[in-house]
Amino acid sequence: MLGDSVSAFQPLRHRDFRLYFSGQTVSMVGTWMQTVAMAWMVHRLTGQPKWLGIVAFAGQGMAFLFSPLGGAAADRFRVRNMVILVQALLLIQAVCMAVLAWQPGAQVWQVVLLAMVLGALSAFDMTGRQVMVTRTVPQEDLPGAIALHSATFHGSRILGPALAGLVLATLGEGWCFLLNALSYLAALAALLSMHAGNENPGTGSGRARADLLAGARYIWLDKKVRLLMLYMGLVVLLGMPYTALLPVFADTLLKAGAGGMGWIMGAGGVGATVGALLLARRQGAPGIERIIVVAGLAFPIALMAFAFSRTLWLSALLIGFVGLFLVTMNTGNQTLVQLSIPNHLRGRVLALYGMVFIGAMPLGALWGGYAAQHIGATWTLVIGAVGCIFATLYFWIANRIHDREAVHLEAAT
Repeated sequence: MLGDSVSAFQPLRHRDFRLYFSGQTVSMVGTWMQTVAMAWMVHRLTGQPKWLGIVAFAGQGMAFLFSPLGGAAADRFRVRNMVILVQALLLIQAVCMAVLAWQPGAQVWQVVLLAMVLGALSAFDMTGRQVMVTRTVPQEDLPGAIALHSATFHGSRILGPALAGLVLATLGEGWCFLLNALSYLAALAALLSMHAGNENPGTGSGRARADLLAGARYIWLDKKVRLLMLYMGLVVLLGMPYTALLPVFADTLLKAGAGGMGWIMGAGGVGATVGALLLARRQGAPGIERIIVVAGLAFPIALMAFAFSRTLWLSALLIGFVGLFLVTMNTGNQTLVQLSIPNHLRGRVLALYGMVFIGAMPLGALWGGYAAQHIGATWTLVIGAVGCIFATLYFWIANRIHDREAVHLEAAT
C-alpha cells in the first residue's frame, strides 16, 4: 500500500528542520494540553454539549476569517519573523487562559472570547508553520517533511492529553494552560536559532486583495487541487465533530472522567502518529490517491464503531484507528496540494486551503454540538460517518475521471 519507501526520519538530516521539528514537538504537547483543558473547562462550567460546539465555532470561525490575511502575510513578510511574533502572542493568550481558570467566578463567555483570540492568532500560525516546513528542506525531502510535521502535531496527542488528564485530575485546568505557555518557549528558542524562513519575501502585487485573488484563481484553474480541497472540506465538516464531543463520551457515556478523556485522546494520538510516519516513509507522490481512498473509507467505519462502544479500553483502541485513518487521509491530501503549489503563491494557496479546513471545523462542531443535544452523541457520529463514506466515493470517482481526462489530453498533444 505504501509503495517505495525511505527512512521516515530522512528530513531530520537538515539542521533547520531538526530545530524546527524539536521546538514544535514540545510546543504541540502544550497545545494539546490546552485543547483538552479548554474543552473540559467548558464542560465543567456548562454541562451542555452545545457549548462545546459554540466555543469551537467561535475559535475556528475567527481562524477562518483571518486565514486570508495570514496567507498574504506569509508571502509578503519574512515568514520566520512572522511565526516568532505569533508564537509569542499565543504564549500570552495561554497565560490569560490560566488566569481565567484560577478565577472562582469564571464564565463561559470569557472562554469564548479567549477562544476567538486563539483562533485569530492560529490563522497566522498555521499558514506560517506550513510555509516554514518548505523552507527547511529541499524539494526531494518535502513529502517526508510534511508527513513528519503532521506527526509532530498528531504525535503530541499521545503525551499532551495524557498529561492533561493527570494535571486536570490533580491540579486543575489552570496548570494545563500555564504549561502550554511555557512550552512556547521551546518553539521560540528553536525559531531564533534557525536560518531558514529568513529569505526575502515575495513582492506580490502590493495589494492584499489582488494577492489573495491570485491564489484563489490558481486553485480554481487547477482541477486536481480543487477536488482535493473539496473532499478534505467535506470530511472535516462531516467527520471531525467527534473531536468536540469527546468530553461527552468520556464523562457521560463511558463514565471515565477527565483521566479517561486523556487516555482516549492519547490513543487517538498514537494512531495519528502511526499514520503520519507511514506516509513519511513514502518516496514520491505516486499512489497517494489510492491510500487516501482506502483511509477515507476505513475512517468512518472506525468512527461508527467508536460511537457505539461503552467500554473505555475498546473506545481507546477504536479512536486510535480513527486517528490513524483520518491523519493518513488528510496528510496525503495536503502532500499532493503542497507538491502542486508554486513557491510564489505558497502562502496564499495554503491559507485558502486552511480556510476550507478551519471553515468546515467550526460548522462541523456547531452542527455536531446541537445534533448531540437533540439526538445524542452516538447518532451524531453515525450520521457524519455515513456522509464521509459518500464523500470518499465521490472523490474516488471524480479523481478517476480527472486522471482519464488528463491521459487523453496528454495523448492528444
